[in-house]
Amino acid sequence: MGWLGQTHWRILFALGLGLIWGVVATFVGLSGFTRDWITPFGTIFLRLLLLIAVPLVLASLVTGVASLANLQKLSRIGGKTIAIYLGTTLVALVIGLVVVNFVEPGASIPESLRMSLQEEYQGDVAQRQETADQMERGPLQPLVDMVPDNIFNAASNNRAMLSVVFTALLLGVALMLLPREQAQPLLSLFESINAAIIKIVEIILIVAPVGVFALIAGTITSVAGDNPSDVAQLLGALGLYCVCVLVGLAIHAFLTYPILLRTLTPITPFRFLRGAAPAQLVAFSTSSSAATLPVSMETAEHNLGVSEEVGSFVLPLGATINMDGTAVYMSVAAVFIAQTLGIPLDLAAQATIVFTALLASIGTAAVPSAGIVMLVIVLEAIGVPVAGIALIFGVDRILDMCRTMTNVTGDITVSAVVAASEGQLTATSMNGLAASSAGAAAGSGS
Repeated sequence: MGWLGQTHWRILFALGLGLIWGVVATFVGLSGFTRDWITPFGTIFLRLLLLIAVPLVLASLVTGVASLANLQKLSRIGGKTIAIYLGTTLVALVIGLVVVNFVEPGASIPESLRMSLQEEYQGDVAQRQETADQMERGPLQPLVDMVPDNIFNAASNNRAMLSVVFTALLLGVALMLLPREQAQPLLSLFESINAAIIKIVEIILIVAPVGVFALIAGTITSVAGDNPSDVAQLLGALGLYCVCVLVGLAIHAFLTYPILLRTLTPITPFRFLRGAAPAQLVAFSTSSSAATLPVSMETAEHNLGVSEEVGSFVLPLGATINMDGTAVYMSVAAVFIAQTLGIPLDLAAQATIVFTALLASIGTAAVPSAGIVMLVIVLEAIGVPVAGIALIFGVDRILDMCRTMTNVTGDITVSAVVAASEGQLTATSMNGLAASSAGAAAGSGS
């Protein structure tokens, strides 16, 4: 089938078609048609991925933890994973602050556009602010949210993924400590569930190009509507802000992660990008780390040689607590809004951004646009009016796609680093990836 036989190429092709359709639909007035007859297929695709997110996290973490030999091994792998995740998030926050303070994009927003944006998006901002207020979050609220009072309620809500992770870890440790004959029946059940979910992932990936096409087309038309001049004016005014976020994400993705890969694993950055491409493209189109998790696990294990034991532990945990892209976004957005509103931020205020955003990014739900809700917490911590979110709301969806791709790239990078440190990064899988790519290239050439 040539290059179109590979999943990531088919997804990339669909992404390009979706972009072209979105632009054409904007100019010829087909935004309504796209919304009614194309976007629903993207919604269905996203729901299919979210449908299996909770059972996948629960089953993979329980079997992953229970398969470890002892608590010492769990604490070793878990300690490495959490330390690297927190370290990369901290680096991402610092990168975002350096970029936004150097460029100072807030001074480029005209007063007239700022007022019109606030008026246009005030309802959306008020709704999200109300949601954040109802949560009554303090700086340690993510730790409280981690322990559910009802696991069935938590399992029915993708936004409570941290609670599912905690329950899975607790159950996995219990099964690991039980005598094998007592733990085996329940462990076998979770292993069967995990295998079934992985098979569902393979089925969903067959229709992934259709879902990606619909999601991208719907995103473009929802931003532009039927008036391309409006979106051009908006993106022109907010272009510098977008550039700051994208530059921060690029520095983190193409500098921080390659350094980790080159120093701690035998995987070259080019080989990594080639192997991780399917998960990155799904992350970009869905804007959800949780929805991308099944593809991330498939990619890490089959394309990069990460063992199932490490992948089933590190990746579900990363989809919940590793939000590097969100961290870059929150630091840039908070300072940008403060600059736009003329509020100076001293060193102490920016240190507060780092501390608050680090905790907030850990507690951020792995679903689309959840980061903008957590941004409310950061703004409140530094005394910046949360109504300023209206300034960036119009372009958030586009940036959300980019930061989610960074989040997922970080998850897969850390899984490779941890696997390499444990001697569980198989060279055969990596060689197979190279051979497969070479064969595909030869096939396309013929």
